[in-house]
Amino acid sequence: QVRFAESGGGLVQSGGSLRLSCAPPGTVASVYHMTWYRQTPGNQREWVATISPDGRKTYANFAKGRFTILRDGVRNAIYLQMKDLQPDDTALYQCNAQGLDKSIIYDWSQGTQVTVNS
Repeated sequence: QVRFAESGGGLVQSGGSLRLSCAPPGTVASVYHMTWYRQTPGNQREWVATISPDGRKTYANFAKGRFTILRDGVRNAIYLQMKDLQPDDTALYQCNAQGLDKSIIYDWSQGTQVTVNS
């Protein structure tokens, strides 16, 4: 089973920053679009940002200007750098591989919890 080993979440004050990490195994990140999602209890999973194998980045409107998705080819890691966090950003953040049709490739890993206090 593919695991993405998300990490980096935590408790932060409003306006603070966090960097989330995702460790896709093997060549997953060089084949698929790597994507961050987030979910709060009782709500649907929400797309946050995507980076393509050739480095193109796209963001949800709420993430533009505050979040940055990055790839580290040496460490084979995908990061989500977040700044100016707000209480509405509180969620479980998960990464996954995404096909060209935006389908999710693998089962979801456990994710990393981000909690923003006002």
